Amino acid sequence: MGKVGRPRNQTARREALVSAAGRAIAERGLEALRIKDIADAAGVSQGSVLYYYPELDDLVLEVHRDAVESFIASRQRAYDEAPGQEPVARLRALLDSGRPTGSDDPVHGLLYELHRRAGRSPGHAELMTSLFAREVALYATALEVGAATGVFTLAAGAQDLAHGLVALEDGYGLHILSHNAALRPDRTRELITAHARAVTGCAAL
Repeated sequence: MGKVGRPRNQTARREALVSAAGRAIAERGLEALRIKDIADAAGVSQGSVLYYYPELDDLVLEVHRDAVESFIASRQRAYDEAPGQEPVARLRALLDSGRPTGSDDPVHGLLYELHRRAGRSPGHAELMTSLFAREVALYATALEVGAATGVFTLAAGAQDLAHGLVALEDGYGLHILSHNAALRPDRTRELITAHARAVTGCAAL
């Protein structure tokens, strides 16, 4: 009997498995995740999953990497496509793109679930740190441009303020996902926008 040939497009198969694993993690959580869940989500056999990813941890790491890249790309688009590309519009776009839309937000839910691995895995910790740094860079750029054009009067260095804004939206995001009735999406938008007004001296936000 001849050997079974490998699929021609292995990259596409891997990408499909990463996407399916992301859906399975979002639905079941990491602790309950099984190879069967990923196979069912992808519409393939468990053997097919193991063929491409013999170690489940390697697949989960790829899901985390894909989630980080997709999320930061969406934030970059929000920044780039802000109306008129004005400093206020760009900062608003960042403020609106960094928090969950609700407790069932699939993107943030997946990211927060995967970030839990950071304490036990250098690979996951690196991805979490990288995402934070890239988000900070977006905010810092928006703040620096606003200050340079005289639109913002910064209360501290742009980098420090950017760190605070990302940490604040991450904290609010956790409460939104945890069903905290005191911190629903609309309320957190009011709070983080008020903070941004205070640290930029810009009432137009």
